[in-house]
Amino acid sequence: MSEVTFPEGFLWGGALAANQSEGSYLAGGKGLTTVDMIPHGAHRMPVKLGQEKRFALRSDEYYPSHDAIDFYRRYKDDIALMAEMGFTVFRTSIAWSRIYPQGDELTPNAEGIAFYRSLFEECQKYGITPLVTLCHFDVPMNLVTEYGSWRNRKMIEFFSRYARTCFEEFNGLVKYWLTFNEINILLHSPFSGAGLVFEPGENPEQVKYQAAHHELVASALVTKIAHEINPENQVGCMLAGGNFYPWSCKPEDVWAALEKDRENLFFIDVQARGAYPSYAARVFREKGVEIAMEPEDAATLRHTVDFVSFSYYASRCASAEMNEQNSSAANVVKSLTNPHVKRSDWGWGIDPLGLRITMNMMYDRYQKPLFLVENGLGAHDEINADGEIHDDYRISYLKEHIQAMGEAIADGIPLIGYTTWGCIDLVAASTGEMSKRYGFVYVDRDDKGNGSLERIRKKSFWWYKQVIASNGRNLDAI
Repeated sequence: MSEVTFPEGFLWGGALAANQSEGSYLAGGKGLTTVDMIPHGAHRMPVKLGQEKRFALRSDEYYPSHDAIDFYRRYKDDIALMAEMGFTVFRTSIAWSRIYPQGDELTPNAEGIAFYRSLFEECQKYGITPLVTLCHFDVPMNLVTEYGSWRNRKMIEFFSRYARTCFEEFNGLVKYWLTFNEINILLHSPFSGAGLVFEPGENPEQVKYQAAHHELVASALVTKIAHEINPENQVGCMLAGGNFYPWSCKPEDVWAALEKDRENLFFIDVQARGAYPSYAARVFREKGVEIAMEPEDAATLRHTVDFVSFSYYASRCASAEMNEQNSSAANVVKSLTNPHVKRSDWGWGIDPLGLRITMNMMYDRYQKPLFLVENGLGAHDEINADGEIHDDYRISYLKEHIQAMGEAIADGIPLIGYTTWGCIDLVAASTGEMSKRYGFVYVDRDDKGNGSLERIRKKSFWWYKQVIASNGRNLDAI
């Protein structure tokens, strides 16, 4: 393995999402969102998948997003911790319903704008560049109940108004923008991904791909708006990344893996290339999908993103015999269990070389700069008798992935930066747990919402500080 060398000006930092960290779910005029309706426990997955309609909160369930880790009130202290580690970039999201509580108003909520302006100014104070996602799995619930969320073309207007407000209000404070978080998750987790709930007798594939078209047009339109408001704005798309490996060299398995990759890359093919890929017509035909388009949509889609961002936690495996019974339940994107890689506490494969493979594939395909905006290890962390957390397993995971990232840069791939996921412990999107911890900073809170919310620096906190200070040259454990 060659020596890891990162370019000067490479952005190092971490990532959170509003719905998993802020809490204060109705404070400051904020409206309810889709994530606010997703409980912890047995009903979580049916609600996430759009199989169980949940348009009202229940008194007998716990909703992790309602309080989360109280970032809404503690953001100044938390950003100070990021600055202590040396962050030069911080990825977060704006809660759409803090800016437009119902989603369809004509004027924004001043309290929401003031909160995010203060947040971004706090980043600026420490020389931290914000990387901001406009829609990170949180659609205002009013848009779900009144319009059917992204199945309705009116969403393009509502999202564009919201995005324009953000670009104008935070002009000069935010340069890097992402339109939709992990946009391909719409296909795998429709309610959490896009606020979709299916009605009896309808074709779910038709609903998902029509909603996808509306999101893709909206993404291209707001990319255009961002560039008009400030030509310095850089707008990216965001993929839940990780290549599918064929289970074997049997041609049918190779084809199955290619099809699975196309299913996930479909959205980015449009956002980065500016048109539907050639394979889409057959996919739609075989799924019984007919996309309703307006004449101007093709021209709008040509407003492509400036860079391609992605998450990477694990690679995946596919075969022609893949089904619900033999694929892993560890994530909403189904995969066969790869016997050649280790697995995390939650069954996710640990495959650093897969990151290099994924990065090479994406740059070969899109020829646009990349930005790795989520990468991390969800694990059980224990506080020892001295009040310390020795998360050497996290250091090992991140070290190996940073080395793979460095190898990809050596392969000639332009990479803007790296933000680890859950830099401060937060509510896990997949399970709603706090015990699935990702951060460099421990948050005293359990899966039922109990705890002081005290922040404790883990061993990885000091290690990552050393990594950033050396621009990735010193990855040795401390």
